[in-house]
Amino acid sequence: MVSFAFDDFPRTAYTIGGSILRHFGVNGTYYVSAGLMNTCNHLGEQFRAEDLHSLLADGHELASHTFSHISPRAVSLAAFQNDVRKGEQAIRETTGLVPSGNFAYPFGEVTLGAKRALSKEMASCRGIYAGVNGPNLDLGLLRANGLYGGVDQSASVEALINKNEMLKGWLIFYTHDVRNNPSPFGCTPELFERALSRAIRGGSQVLTVASVVNGLSHSTHLPR
Repeated sequence: MVSFAFDDFPRTAYTIGGSILRHFGVNGTYYVSAGLMNTCNHLGEQFRAEDLHSLLADGHELASHTFSHISPRAVSLAAFQNDVRKGEQAIRETTGLVPSGNFAYPFGEVTLGAKRALSKEMASCRGIYAGVNGPNLDLGLLRANGLYGGVDQSASVEALINKNEMLKGWLIFYTHDVRNNPSPFGCTPELFERALSRAIRGGSQVLTVASVVNGLSHSTHLPR
């Protein structure tokens, strides 16, 4: 299984990344920091409210990423938990729907206290520690691999997919902006399409994080 995820998220993650997913008939997971809506930063223009409605209509997953995009290492545990809840509430107010219950730590930064607390509240929490998930999983800190740069990164992407196929595990890729001149935290459309095409060509199921987590039926062991 392979999942493709977008953090924050910049509009290009949906307008370009989403169109590539749609071309292949699959869906992705969008980890939303609601406080970034209608802003612009080094990743480009951030999402708009209408983007949330559109991606949900397309069948993508809307997951949470705090409200203010803050690190649990920068604030108290109580303040961090409040910001996580504020982010989920903002998604509910904007879309009228409850977020998926899956979460990604901003900057990939984790504390033991935050991990313990959020593991009780969330269906899953995702970091940025690289590798393949499975056969045993830590749903409190799922492994994920940055999909950054251009086609010169294709070999490393293919190596990860090959490893996942051999292990019959769950591979998560994450990125931010998807554009021809990406930020250091984004990728080109060509790299994204190559990674997606390679995963499908190799027989992997391309699923949202929610689809995989829900399919585990509360087990922390991937089915063979």
